[in-house]
Amino acid sequence: MEVRDVLDERVIDFNMKAVNKREAITHLAKKLQEAGYIDDLQEYVEDIYLRESEGQTGIGNYIAIPHGKSGSVSQVGIAIGKMEQEIEWETLDDKGVKLVFLFAVGKDNENARDHLVLLAEVARKLGNDEAVEEMLQAKNIEDLKSIFS
Repeated sequence: MEVRDVLDERVIDFNMKAVNKREAITHLAKKLQEAGYIDDLQEYVEDIYLRESEGQTGIGNYIAIPHGKSGSVSQVGIAIGKMEQEIEWETLDDKGVKLVFLFAVGKDNENARDHLVLLAEVARKLGNDEAVEEMLQAKNIEDLKSIFS
């Protein structure tokens, strides 16, 4: 499983209008629910916040990767939201966030393995400043897929 294979334009918003972390997570979670990735919106969001309470998911360079295992997930996926204005988020570099990768991961072992594979691939790309800049400038799903190719 590779990131480019799970990119789904139904769960990507290149013009997200969230003004804070809660709005961003809820907006992307709703997109996941509407596309059939999660069954119970409230349970999923609670599970994401449970993971958020364990440590910050703002990794710096205006990017956050909230995630957490949830029994509400019926299909592994990644919702992505991009904003023009940064929003407040706990981050490693104390900057806000403009790009959110919200992972949908179930609780079983196969989902956990897929999650780690996807998270590792995203983390590798996010360690590359050029790739990060390309992500922040991406305008469509083809732009994102080319970054993860």
